[in-house]
Amino acid sequence: MALVVVIEDEVGISDFVRRGLESAGFTVVVAADGLSGLQLAQHEDVELVILDLGLPGLPGEQVLTRLRSVRPALPIIVLTAKGAISDRVTNLEAGANDYVVKPFSFSELLARVRVQLRRPDQASPVLLEGGGLTLDVRTREVRVDGKTATLSSREFTLLEVLLRHPGQVLSQTQLLDQVWGYGFEGASNVVETYVRHLRRKIGADRIQTVRRAGYRLVT
Repeated sequence: MALVVVIEDEVGISDFVRRGLESAGFTVVVAADGLSGLQLAQHEDVELVILDLGLPGLPGEQVLTRLRSVRPALPIIVLTAKGAISDRVTNLEAGANDYVVKPFSFSELLARVRVQLRRPDQASPVLLEGGGLTLDVRTREVRVDGKTATLSSREFTLLEVLLRHPGQVLSQTQLLDQVWGYGFEGASNVVETYVRHLRRKIGADRIQTVRRAGYRLVT
């Protein structure tokens, strides 16, 4: 799987992104400052960079400019709290391939990573199937044993995450990271609540609770 360099000085965010990407099958290396991140990202094996702008030492904007000059084809996703249109335009014109504003949902970041890494000859997988379930990522249609099921946006994302990891036990922390995003401060039982909602719509036996570990989609 692709090697991704995450250049981010906030440990909470870098750990969040690393855990999510590793769960999705990527190899991840983290750098906490601009200079070390630039040095890592220049290696030819690196296939994508996620770059924070507010870095100690060498600012993210300079990392972007220098990295683009030595690796013009390397996909770079800027991750920053600067959400103004002028900031977006400036960094896209400086060479960023995409721009994600904090706070963010990991599922959105993962989708953008996959878009950047998609080869020209690869068809985008739009159907996820397993255990009598069919989920169309493009149309957001869900079928249970051939019958259409109506899911909320959050229920859809939760089911998508489970379907992308068939048979794998996902902890509440992993599900919070990937479905609700970094920095979520809602109710502590939100995962349990949404699993219960989802079971009502797709069948209680399709999502298995693994005691003290998490949840698993039975396929």
